[in-house]
Amino acid sequence: MFQKILLAADGSEHSVRSAKQAIELAEKFSSLVEVVYVIDGQTAKADVLHATDKLEIEKKRKEKLKVVENLLIAAEIEYDITILHGEPDPTIVSYANDNAFDCVVIGSRGLNNLQTFILGSVSHKVAKRVNCPVMIVK
Repeated sequence: MFQKILLAADGSEHSVRSAKQAIELAEKFSSLVEVVYVIDGQTAKADVLHATDKLEIEKKRKEKLKVVENLLIAAEIEYDITILHGEPDPTIVSYANDNAFDCVVIGSRGLNNLQTFILGSVSHKVAKRVNCPVMIVK
């Protein structure tokens, strides 16, 4: 059923919880998990300002996903890691729709109703626009 799962991750506590759920799905369906980390313009600028070279930037970005990667390795799940650039919600939606994923697993930041109304939430925007089932992990 879910042969190809997209896991949106950024190294946060929320993405670690969503990784655990993606692993459960992957174990049940013998799925491939593709971990996607989207770097927005603000993060990219900060990375460049605080790094000495490009290799250091790449290393720091991979370190953010190390916990998620270790969970996948421990569970013996086949996985790929993809780093994309852009605004998180449209970038995730576009990538998911263009690559025919069977499911997207994404963490929720836990915004309250007012914050969600004013700011919107990446997970809700992804759920509305992606062409496959979406699991939002609280």
